[in-house]
Amino acid sequence: MTIWAAMASKAKGLAMFPAPTRRAALDHLHRFVPRAGAPYASGRNTDPGPGRPAAVSRLSPALRYRLVTEQEVVANVLARHSFSAAGKFIQEVCWRTYWKGWLEQRPVVWQRFLCERDAARDGMADSGDLAAAAEGRTGIDCFDAWARELAETGYLHNHARMWFASIWIFTLRLPWTLGADFFLRHLIDADAASNTLSWRWVAGLQTAGKTYLARADNIARYTEGRFSPQGLAEEAAALTEPPVGPASALGQLTAPDPAAPGLLLVHHEDLNPESLFAADAPVAGVLAVGDPALLWGDAAQRFASEGIADAATRAAAHFSCGAELAQGYDPEAVIAAAQAAGARQVLTPYAPVGPVADALAALEPALAAEGIALRPVRRRWDAGLWPHARRGFFVFNAEIEGHLRAEGML
Repeated sequence: MTIWAAMASKAKGLAMFPAPTRRAALDHLHRFVPRAGAPYASGRNTDPGPGRPAAVSRLSPALRYRLVTEQEVVANVLARHSFSAAGKFIQEVCWRTYWKGWLEQRPVVWQRFLCERDAARDGMADSGDLAAAAEGRTGIDCFDAWARELAETGYLHNHARMWFASIWIFTLRLPWTLGADFFLRHLIDADAASNTLSWRWVAGLQTAGKTYLARADNIARYTEGRFSPQGLAEEAAALTEPPVGPASALGQLTAPDPAAPGLLLVHHEDLNPESLFAADAPVAGVLAVGDPALLWGDAAQRFASEGIADAATRAAAHFSCGAELAQGYDPEAVIAAAQAAGARQVLTPYAPVGPVADALAALEPALAAEGIALRPVRRRWDAGLWPHARRGFFVFNAEIEGHLRAEGML
C-alpha cells in the first residue's frame, strides 16, 4: 500500500454530525441555538475528545455543503441572542465566508497549492516520516491520537486542527501542502478555501511572518489533561513564498433569463437551491451532479452523495418538476438533460474557487456550442461579504455587523 492510499479517508461513521439532509441539519441547528451565546464563547477552545460533549456546534459539514446556509444559521442565532452575546459564534461562521472571499479574489493561491502539493508528493513518495505522521506513529501522544481520530471520524476540533498543523510543519518538518492534503483526504467538512488558507495561516504564509506555534501547556490545558506532548518545536519560523499579488475584483455574473426555461444543476458546493431560486423561477428540470473525483476522502464523498440525493428530492418538489442524478460533469449528459427539459439555460448556484468551479468552467463551452447558456447565481450573503475579504480577517470582521443590519437581521 502506498503512503497516498494509506492517507485516504476511512471514516467509520458520521454519528457526531446531523445526517446529510436539510431536515436533520435544521433540527441540529435548532438544538444548538440556545448554546450559541456564553456556553459557546467560554468552551469553544476546549477539545474534550471524541465521544464527549463539546461546546462547538458540529454544524460544519452542513454549512460546508450548504444544507443550511450561513445566513439562516446566523438569523436563527440572532433570533435567540443579541449580536454581542453570540458574537464569537457568528464570527466563527463568518471565517468560512472570509476564507472563500479571500481565495475568490486570489485564485492563483489554489493553483499554487495544487502544484506544490503534487511536487511534494513526488519528492516524498517513499518517506518513512510522512508515513509515520499519516498513520499516527510519531510518538507525540496528541498528534498520533488526532491522526487516528481524523481517520476514524472525519472530524477534528478546530483547536486540534491548529495544533496538528503546527506540529506537522514545525516539529515534524513535513511539507505544509501534504498536511493540507491529509486534511482534504479525511475531513468531511474540508473545502478548498478554508482548508488551504488555514494551513497557510499556521505556516506564516497567509499573514506573512505570523505563525501559530503549538505549545505543550496549551494543549494540556485545552484537552483537559488528556495529553502531555514531548519534544514539540519551541520556535516557528515562518515559511516564505513568492508574492501572491493583489486581490482581483469579483467577476460579474449574467443574470438568468426569467423567460427562458432552464435546467437546474445542483452540485455539492450548495445543496439548498430552493433558498436561492424562487419557486416560480424558470426551472423545467433538475440535474443533481455528484462526482467523487472532486472530493478527496471517502467520508466526504459519502456525506456529499447522500446530501445531493436529498437536495434533488427537495428541488424537484420545490419546482414541481422531475429530477435526475448524474455522476460527473460529462458535457453530453448535461446537454441531454437540458434538451430533454427543453432548457435554453443551465441555472446553478455559484461555485467558489475549487474543483467544482473548474468543472463548471470546463462545461461552459460545450453548453454554449449547443446554444445553452450557463448561468451561475451568487448568494446575497457572498455578494455582500466577499468583497470585504481583500485584506486580513479583522478588517473583514468590522463589516459583519453592518452587513447583518443591511440584511434586516439586526
